[in-house]
Amino acid sequence: MKKASSLSELGFDAGDASSGFFRPVADDAGLYTPTAHRRRLTKVSVIGAGNVGMAIAQTILTRDLADEIALVDALPDKLRGEMLDLQHAAAFLPRTRLVSDTDLAVTRGSDLAIVTAGARQIPGETRLNLLQRNVALFRKIVPAVAEHSPEALLLIVANPVDVLTYVAWKLSGFPASRVIGSGTNLDSSRFRFLLAEHLDVNAQDVQAYMVGEHGDSSVAVWSSVSVAGMPVLKSLQASHRCFDEEALEGIRRSVVDSAYEVISLKGYTSWAIGYSVASLVASILRDQRRIHPVSVLATGFHGIAGDHEVFLSLPARLGRGGVLGVADMELTEEEAKRLRKSAKTLWENCQQLLGL
Repeated sequence: MKKASSLSELGFDAGDASSGFFRPVADDAGLYTPTAHRRRLTKVSVIGAGNVGMAIAQTILTRDLADEIALVDALPDKLRGEMLDLQHAAAFLPRTRLVSDTDLAVTRGSDLAIVTAGARQIPGETRLNLLQRNVALFRKIVPAVAEHSPEALLLIVANPVDVLTYVAWKLSGFPASRVIGSGTNLDSSRFRFLLAEHLDVNAQDVQAYMVGEHGDSSVAVWSSVSVAGMPVLKSLQASHRCFDEEALEGIRRSVVDSAYEVISLKGYTSWAIGYSVASLVASILRDQRRIHPVSVLATGFHGIAGDHEVFLSLPARLGRGGVLGVADMELTEEEAKRLRKSAKTLWENCQQLLGL
């Protein structure tokens, strides 16, 4: 028997299959006039069905954030297997249409396209060579997605996320407000988790941001960390002599290195990034206007040079239109200096991609 994901693929004509089960409700004249379904359906495409892409798709599905999810990957058998595995859980999940294809045309009409696809680093390969291979991959993905969904928002998750968000912006031709990188949204969650564990509070009650690059030069904004409106750093330094500059840098380094620890233990990261991206999807598609530290065009913020078109993470207000605004947060001079250094690092990486 032919393998299929629906009865129609097995040769059964669907037609109006539900007519044998349900009778229409008559109006006052005794006639039934069907009306068109007026609710606008929401479509999300996930490009890249690896561990990260599938964790994102699964979390979006369980949170009922989309009416249709399109999966795209270069490996057809794995792709179909992932789709079928999710489809077989339909009885336990909200009603969501799942489609998949190796052809990016399946993303047509997307409200949001999430790009997780990226090349993996080969032993001995330089970071620049890896970046150039990912740029070559984005040349195939981003223009096609933009053509099929010219009104979509782009959410870039592939690493190095800040540089690839810049690349996606250039290749798509979209306004900067509609091209977003997942940035330090997850880094900030890791930061909040460490502080919450130490303070014995819920991580949701900790206000703390990592900004700048999603990587080695990220900046922990200690000056604005608070719980219940109370500044945390001052309290910690008053009660613990060990909270000196060296200790603070150790905590920041722990946040930066935490992904490497997960990868060394299980081989990859998936669940945390899945929840992180789903939180961004909810804020965007449900127009929640929540603040997230995500990679945005940061030119002119905190002394970043006006001629540096660099994407890095700053607290941004997200909604259906994408980036609705960026918080011009107060930083200490040292924090601002580190942010500018982070921006310089990213700009140098972008400059290596001249001719894009």
